[in-house]
Amino acid sequence: MSESTPRIGALEAGGTKMVMAVATPDGTILEDTAIPTTAPADCVPQMIEWFAARDIDALGVAAFGPTGVDPKKDNFGYILKTPKLEWAGYDFLGTLRRGLNMIPAGYDTDVNGSCLGEATFGCARGLDTVLYLTIGTGIGAGVMVNGQLLHGMLHPEAGHIMLHKRDNDPGECVCPFHEGCFEGLAAGPSIEKRWGAKGVELAERMEVWELESDYIAEALTDYIMSFSPQKIILGGGVMKQEQMFPLVRKKVLANIAGYLDTPELADIDNYIVPNSLNEMQGILGCVELGRRALVAAQA
Repeated sequence: MSESTPRIGALEAGGTKMVMAVATPDGTILEDTAIPTTAPADCVPQMIEWFAARDIDALGVAAFGPTGVDPKKDNFGYILKTPKLEWAGYDFLGTLRRGLNMIPAGYDTDVNGSCLGEATFGCARGLDTVLYLTIGTGIGAGVMVNGQLLHGMLHPEAGHIMLHKRDNDPGECVCPFHEGCFEGLAAGPSIEKRWGAKGVELAERMEVWELESDYIAEALTDYIMSFSPQKIILGGGVMKQEQMFPLVRKKVLANIAGYLDTPELADIDNYIVPNSLNEMQGILGCVELGRRALVAAQA
């Protein structure tokens, strides 16, 4: 390890691109870059070469899933069943560590990484129970409960909770696995199929966002009742339509119908919020994963 401030490698491994960075433990980004997500035989050696040239002391990885996140299980660090067939069953973390002289490494899902980034460096700093939801091409949730990222038997797949399809919904659920799940009814591909255009082209059509906010508010109500988060952070391409935030907040309160009475809900504008780290929450979460792995290795 370097004698001065540790250098933490951070890898946000997404379905379309791999974002790499080197940072100090306090979240100061020293250098970053990105490459397209291609077959592992192509892009993983590029990532190993990039990190190896930068003398990192530890690595934090937040990966697309499903993926193994329990260090006690044989599939830890593996990409599991995925539509990206060339990645299915791939020992992602193990390959990275072997290429980097087995440095300490932390590993979790991409959305848990974003949740950790916001809880460590962003608008959820100081809180211990937080929900980060990304709504874009798919829907995923990162959940922190009592200061620990939630895993359980695998990891949360809260984008696939079942919702009530609205009678006035002219579309259909586009999830190939479920009829009526959140992702299938409210992610970007569902919006495009229902309305014949991408969300960015539909900004002025309020019927689009009234329906979308209905589904989001129903899901958030379920998460509030289940996890009791102290803050909910909404990211992803769909949530760039910021006109939805007031709609979602109002509908969540209507759904709760006074059953819960908390200071957080009384300050709803600061309870359901956009991400706060200029789209860097994922890579900063990776920095914290790497920092924690380094501390654990030194203990």
